[in-house]
Amino acid sequence: MTTLTGIRRRSIRGARRRDGLAFYGFISPWLLGTAVLTVFPLGYALYVSFTAWDGISPFKPWVGLANYAEVLSSPDTWSALSKTLLLVAIVVPATILGSLVLAIWLNEKVKGRIVFRTIIFLPAIVPAVAAALIWKVIFDKDSGSVNRVLGTFGIHPVSWVTGNNAFITLLVVMLWGIGAGIIIYLAALQTVDAEQLEAAKMDGAGALATFRHVTLPAISPILLFQTVLTLITTLQVFIPALLLAPVGVTQTVASVPVANRLYMVDVWSQFFQYSRYGYGSAMIIVFVVVILILTAIVFRIGGRSVYYAVDPDQKGDVK
Repeated sequence: MTTLTGIRRRSIRGARRRDGLAFYGFISPWLLGTAVLTVFPLGYALYVSFTAWDGISPFKPWVGLANYAEVLSSPDTWSALSKTLLLVAIVVPATILGSLVLAIWLNEKVKGRIVFRTIIFLPAIVPAVAAALIWKVIFDKDSGSVNRVLGTFGIHPVSWVTGNNAFITLLVVMLWGIGAGIIIYLAALQTVDAEQLEAAKMDGAGALATFRHVTLPAISPILLFQTVLTLITTLQVFIPALLLAPVGVTQTVASVPVANRLYMVDVWSQFFQYSRYGYGSAMIIVFVVVILILTAIVFRIGGRSVYYAVDPDQKGDVK
């Protein structure tokens, strides 16, 4: 009996070892990609942030925390960060709510919903550079279609890509591609338990009450995921802000309207216009910390409202 028990234990340990090896084998491409494309560059940026490297010479003068002190005391840094946070405060809620409302509408049996789904999703597959250039032409003061439409109502041409108006144009470009979120919400809405929806209707719950007490809890994990993803993506906006300059103007940090000089635009200028690789790396590390803090806040606040059909801490197989 003892021998048989020992054989069974060794068999179980062997099976677990094989399962573990299979698991790590399947995720090895992700681990390798994360190590090469994320961990190493971030670690190298951390090292460079303590130097005054110009990006060309092999020698990297060590300056310690001087770059970080300059970043945290620079008015330009705080100005760029405040503009970025303002963009986040507008784009993230508008994207989440807009995507959810459109997804709820497209989830209903409306006539031509396949066509509407395609039209709404198309902007999401347009590359960021192409989207920025398209909208720059549309909002051009002299030949843009927006000013032509306004001209039919007797409104004088507006310079949409200069001054404070440039920020409005940037918001339009950012909100234009909300179709990607709609697809995810559609998938989430279609997983809501039909029996629970039917039970809510039989109990006399209206559409709003059914959404609040049945649909919203069911898709709350997706809402949290989308919020975090949209937050991180918006914080790192760079290409639209850089490219939304008047037509014919050379793309430099000076050509970017002050209203659109976001944090990543400032980082780009430090690297590729001023050759301050050490200072730019310090800005990146500081920004990573900011992103982590904001993400932790979202998880802290939003995590309390997330409903899981199965306790994520529950051990064992789900029956």
